[in-house]
Amino acid sequence: MEGTGGELGGQGNWGLEDAPGLLARASLPIMPAWPLPLASSALTLLLGALTSLFLWYCYRLGSQDMQALGAGTRAGGVSGGPRGCSEAGRPSPGSSGETGEGPRTEGLVSRRLRAYARRYSWAGMGRVRRAAQGGPGPGAGPGVLGIQRPGLLFLPDLPSAPFVPRDAQRHDVELLESSFPAILRDFGSVSWDFSGTTPLPRGWSPPLAPGCYQLLLYQAGRCQPSNCRRCPGAYRALRGLRSFMSANTFGNAGFSVLLPGARLEGRCGPTNARVRCHLGLKIPPGCELVVGGEPQCWAEGHCLLVDDSFLHTVAHNGSPEDGPRVVFIVDLWHPNVAGAERQALDFVFAPDP
Repeated sequence: MEGTGGELGGQGNWGLEDAPGLLARASLPIMPAWPLPLASSALTLLLGALTSLFLWYCYRLGSQDMQALGAGTRAGGVSGGPRGCSEAGRPSPGSSGETGEGPRTEGLVSRRLRAYARRYSWAGMGRVRRAAQGGPGPGAGPGVLGIQRPGLLFLPDLPSAPFVPRDAQRHDVELLESSFPAILRDFGSVSWDFSGTTPLPRGWSPPLAPGCYQLLLYQAGRCQPSNCRRCPGAYRALRGLRSFMSANTFGNAGFSVLLPGARLEGRCGPTNARVRCHLGLKIPPGCELVVGGEPQCWAEGHCLLVDDSFLHTVAHNGSPEDGPRVVFIVDLWHPNVAGAERQALDFVFAPDP
């Protein structure tokens, strides 16, 4: 029997009589290249270095977030664009549309987003994280011809169009339209003459502008219990919606009244993460909604989905005999905001306790 012999690497002949010697050599203990204590120390040092590098990397990420957001806050935050786009908190002459909004402090947004990530995960938070950092946003150029300027939060890479197809929120649109008779009855029970010469009835908010009134069932993510009890049909419809922003300061729902001759000029909503649904209740002639330069009109019993982060104007050009324009407004999630992003934004923009 022949093979490789010698020092287990040289040339030679061996036979069965050499087997005991080979077995004896194989049974010798194999000595490590380093002494065991030295190898353990080196491995410990390596693991410690990797841990320190990981912690430094996390610290740098957090510091960059805070620097970017702090710079935005010192510069006035993501304030609105030209013609006074919306500011958060409460409506102002340059605020969004027809309902109140939430807080706009970017440092708070950053802190709450990191708190959410520590409790849950950063998974799926790429767009939300970029939004919290304040870029890229419409102020940096991606806005459609400069007419989309959300005042607080721009979520990148969302499809942008002034009017959203009904099929994007089919379930909620059909539910609201089927509830049209009940919602109209509720409005009749809380309506008044809107003359402006008498004190505001209970539940009605001060006018956003001359001739513009609202009664809110949800304001900035908070249920208004007394108004909900007075409008059971509308409240029941809201509870059945799948994409209502009911736990978020961007979420509002209620009746909006515009008197003849009233006009809300060039304003923008606070975020492109929502779609504002208008259910027409009373639509006299001469009423018009222009969003992103595209004119539309409401229809009684039908919903119109609007991305109010676009510059928009609302007007009632009818005569006093025509009566007010009345719509029921509900803020829904943009259909392309993922579930994980909705959960994170609900956490970040949760109503203050």
